Amino acid sequence: MSKFYVVGGNKLNGEIKIDSAKNSLLPILASCILTEDEVVLEEVPKYSDVLAMIEIIKHLGGKVEWQDDNLVINCKFLHRNDVTNELASPVRSSIFTLGPILARLKQAKVSYPGGCDIGLRPIDLHLSAVRTMGGKVVEKNGYIYANGENISANNIILSFSSVGATENIMMLASLTKGETRIINPAKEPEIVDLQNFINKCGGSIKGAGSNEIIINGVKKLHGCEYKTIPDRIEAGTFMIATAMCGGKVLLKGGIKEHNEELIAKLEKSTCKIEANGDNIIVEARKRPNSFGEIETAVYPGFPTDLQAQMMALASISNGYSLILENLFEGRFKHAGELLKMGCDIRFKNCVCIIKGKEKIYGPDVVSTDLRGGASLVLAGLVSEGYTTIDKIELIDRGYYKLEDKLSNLRASIKRIDE
Repeated sequence: MSKFYVVGGNKLNGEIKIDSAKNSLLPILASCILTEDEVVLEEVPKYSDVLAMIEIIKHLGGKVEWQDDNLVINCKFLHRNDVTNELASPVRSSIFTLGPILARLKQAKVSYPGGCDIGLRPIDLHLSAVRTMGGKVVEKNGYIYANGENISANNIILSFSSVGATENIMMLASLTKGETRIINPAKEPEIVDLQNFINKCGGSIKGAGSNEIIINGVKKLHGCEYKTIPDRIEAGTFMIATAMCGGKVLLKGGIKEHNEELIAKLEKSTCKIEANGDNIIVEARKRPNSFGEIETAVYPGFPTDLQAQMMALASISNGYSLILENLFEGRFKHAGELLKMGCDIRFKNCVCIIKGKEKIYGPDVVSTDLRGGASLVLAGLVSEGYTTIDKIELIDRGYYKLEDKLSNLRASIKRIDE
């Protein structure tokens, strides 16, 4: 068990490199199951979620080896088709293995996924898509039993633009003969990234990022070398941190187009933001003003994964801010911890009203989930005194060596192992 020890008051200055996107790496790791050839994923951070997915691949019979920061995966000799509860419970993305296991082995037994407790995240769209394509699915004793012997291409209309369901269908359909169309798919940059990876392996997918994705199944996928897009949520977190602390930070690998909604809000709150290619420069020289209102939505709307960090920003901004969380009903748990720091927050159901304060204070707080934990770190960076943050293993799920990156920007933060 580890904690963060944060002393507030330092401005952030310098540059950092944004890591490869966690939310791209996880489905791409799962899609390595689709090919018998070797895949090399370049510059992979050791997020705990990535390590959990590696254990699932090894359990299935795949071989995984680190070569410096690169990950070499070989799934030629798979000998299992099950993902146990023990393997699935730490990570939500375990459900991504359902599609590729079915496509490759025709039978799958996958436990219900775990991950952060941020509210209901049903997998019904994943299962209904498998059934629409002719698969048989039985849910029993906490497991999903699926038979893909009669899987065939079909049109799938998603009632909600689910990222996970879109990705699972793309992987399953990539080895399914015929043309499969996904209508109303998710449009996140990570969806485009998965399309690009599968296509580099010899797949035939087009339309990612639009209202319809078309997958023409191929007989076989081959290996490749691939580097995922930068993590837009990590980039967003550091942009918000700079807005809160003040200073000037260069984000190497930040892609402006992936965070347009956030940048518009930060510019409203007095940040100066410049983009140059794949770099973003954020400068903040005075106390931020309220960003007004945000309402989380599927991409390209405001990302739910940055909502908690924006609540921390609102807590020290001039004026009132309002946050409406539309995607996960349990994603305000961090608000209770921010209240311990002296923040003025009122929330009910999925609406939160925040009155910014000039000073907040650093007590002992506990991470409630991945992004909620990040919001506590940001609040600690501007608090008077020191803050200790417990259960930081939740933060490690999506930020690699967060304390090192912040220290490089002159923040005062240490990891304390117990």
